[in-house]
Amino acid sequence: MASSTVPKGTRDPGTQLAFDLSGKRNRALSEQIVRYFLLGCSMLTVATTIGIIGILLYESIEFFRDVPVWDFLTGTTWNALSSGDQQEFGVLPLVSGTLMIAVVSAIISIPLGLSAAIYLSEYAGERARSILKPVLEILAGIPTIVYGFFALTFITPNLKKVFDIGSFNGLSAGIAVGIMTLPMVASLSEDAIRAVPRSLREGAYGLGATKFETSVRIVVPAAISGIIASFILAVSRAIGETMIVAVAAGSAPAGQTAVSGSMFDITQSMQTMTGFISYTFSSDVARGTSQFYSLFGVGLLLFIMTFVMNVASQWVARRYREVYE
Repeated sequence: MASSTVPKGTRDPGTQLAFDLSGKRNRALSEQIVRYFLLGCSMLTVATTIGIIGILLYESIEFFRDVPVWDFLTGTTWNALSSGDQQEFGVLPLVSGTLMIAVVSAIISIPLGLSAAIYLSEYAGERARSILKPVLEILAGIPTIVYGFFALTFITPNLKKVFDIGSFNGLSAGIAVGIMTLPMVASLSEDAIRAVPRSLREGAYGLGATKFETSVRIVVPAAISGIIASFILAVSRAIGETMIVAVAAGSAPAGQTAVSGSMFDITQSMQTMTGFISYTFSSDVARGTSQFYSLFGVGLLLFIMTFVMNVASQWVARRYREVYE
């Protein structure tokens, strides 16, 4: 039997290597350059975050020198843009409007998003997935200002046929925000569900469970950490939404309209925290005034709320994560 040998230190001409790094010069130097470049990028993101927090704290201190923190957090009237003695800085109407719209959006996005995730991961074939996934991605890519005009020109007129609501209201804004956050819930929940091992499904089928029973009683509980994290992130995204609420929710704080005095009346105007910031920056507010510094007080509270929710999502993901081999 003939045998062919390849001289030591050479490569067989018939063997093709995609990347041959054996002879690369200055490998240690190039690795160090890449390492420090990536370290610089990570440090830049940390520095940016610290800078944002520092600016919020610095400017908010100026605001809280004139307005006590307790009065700010517990006050029920918000008239920041008024003048003189008519100024009141009770942030509860803004917080109420923000949370009410976030709740409405969660009622829309959570059940629909989870249902879509279960269908895409457990029921849909490849053809259906190839159609539905791009549609969800299109919803995620639509600019939020478009959602705002959609709420104002389509959702609100149709709601008026059923309910006695104002032209600007929290209900239509909440529905639009729910549609916007639906792809987030669906995508993250689907990823969590598809990460569940196939063996759990096969074991359930072997015990006589139906596909629906397997999906609801086996797969979803196994992926609950990722699913709950997607819920919290969607609500956090809804709390921080600006353009939809600025267009469709109105500029009057909750409970301060001529029609309703309740902070929980979702059918009337509900200015959110982000809506107030957007509206005030677009108006003529002089720097150094209480109105100007109130923007940073509201922004700091909004940052704390969203930060707490993101930390909660991380805690849930770690606390209830199932590890499979």
